[in-house]
Amino acid sequence: MMKPTISIVGCGRVGTSLAVFLSQKGYVLAGLASKSRRSAEKTSGAAGCGRVFDSPLEAARAGEILFITTPDNTIAGVCEDIVSNGNAGKMTTIFHCSGALSSEILSPGAEQGYSTGSIHPLQSFAPYEEGGASPFEGINVSVEGGGDAVELGKAIVKDLGARVFTIPTRAKTLYHAAAVVASNYLVTLEHFALELLGCADLDEKRAYEILEPLIQGTLANIKARGAQSALTGPVARGDAEIVDRHMADLARIRPEYSELYRILGHHTLELAKKSSSLDDASVRKLERLFNRE
Repeated sequence: MMKPTISIVGCGRVGTSLAVFLSQKGYVLAGLASKSRRSAEKTSGAAGCGRVFDSPLEAARAGEILFITTPDNTIAGVCEDIVSNGNAGKMTTIFHCSGALSSEILSPGAEQGYSTGSIHPLQSFAPYEEGGASPFEGINVSVEGGGDAVELGKAIVKDLGARVFTIPTRAKTLYHAAAVVASNYLVTLEHFALELLGCADLDEKRAYEILEPLIQGTLANIKARGAQSALTGPVARGDAEIVDRHMADLARIRPEYSELYRILGHHTLELAKKSSSLDDASVRKLERLFNRE
């Protein structure tokens, strides 16, 4: 069965990777356009195919599926400019690849009768290197949007060798917030821990080597048992005295982290109350500590 033809507007890291690896899977790369013609030409060279056009509209007209892989704040405008012309050629479906935005931002296309959806690879993309492995292989990719677009998106993701899951359009922002918490905020949290070990005269590299088995073990426990059952430590044990000492030392030595510790402790206590047999007296002591303003 022949694969549909595709056009890509926005030839950055994601757009280039889609061009290279979809063309390797039998999709015909019909049109490319970008903010600069040079970027589109580099993508065409990397894929070994794909006609470069000077305008997004011309590129969109060439393919059946349009991927808009421009920066988030330009997706809506690009879509509007393309569909408002009234003659988008072969195009039937429009996707974007933003994690934060839902398919609703493509509403000008949906109003003109095109299928619309979003395909978001849950992955950081490095610049394409010739001969490199596919960044899509084995990763998780979310798909949401209209029914036809979702089914097509699922097929595309599977062709790329990724694992696909669908989310409702209304949940797209919270989905992205979850990714931010799991990745970006995890970095901030581990930086917090490394800074505290820095107070014990350990440089960051050595501090990480010390913490890494604990970090990896915790992640393994979450995977095996779920977050609630994986919780250990003084809050889960109801050890208010230890927590009080932590907070006192933080206030004295690293006061800039006191509020972060208190907020994390408050939410950890809520988790512990669901998963452990904390007695009421311990809960009250910990609540008093974490509710300090």
